[in-house]
Formats: sequence, structure tokens, C-alpha cells
Amino acid sequence: MADELDWDKALEDWSSEPEGTWVTLGEAERQAGVSNSALRSWYRTGQVPSRLVDGPHGVQRLVPLDAVVQRAAQSPRIQRRIAGAIGLEAEVVILRQQVEALEARLRRLEDRT
Repeated sequence: MADELDWDKALEDWSSEPEGTWVTLGEAERQAGVSNSALRSWYRTGQVPSRLVDGPHGVQRLVPLDAVVQRAAQSPRIQRRIAGAIGLEAEVVILRQQVEALEARLRRLEDRT
């Protein structure tokens, strides 16, 4: 029974993870303008979700790009360094995800009626 509870918790945690574009740490660094050490600190302290997946050269860690960008926007140190500008690609990704989330919400609301 203890194993079943662990699986239930894992499934619950997984299903509550943010949707959107999950990227490697290197891609998150490039697009959000943050350092690898900041990213490591954020996922280790739970400020940004992360997951491990099999990659072409072994296991790699992924983070949701929109969560990284949002966390970076909260950091005065990073804001000073990038002067509030994130990569255009990151902005497009975030806007696309927001549109998709709104469309999904609209579909759910329409299905209720």
C-alpha cells in the first residue's frame, strides 16, 4: 500500500506541473538571460519546477521556460543585468502559451454549456 501512495503522490505532482515549453538549462539560460547557477538554485529550492528526462547524451534536466522567465522578472539583480529585456523568442513562447491556455480555458467553458 505504501508504494501505491507514493505513485499517487507522484502522479498528483506530475499533473500539477506547469504546461508549456520545457527546455534544457542551457536553452533557459540563453532565452531568459539567467546564469546556470541561478537556475540550479531555483530548481533546488523549488522556485522553478524541473524534471529529468533521457536525452541524446544521457539524462538531462528540463525547466519550463515561462516559469524561468517569470522568476527572472522577480529578481532585481537579473533585471539590472538584462534591463528588463528577455529574448524575443522567450517572449513569443510565453505569449503563445498564454494564448493556448486561454483557448483551452474557453473550450472547457464552452463544453460546460
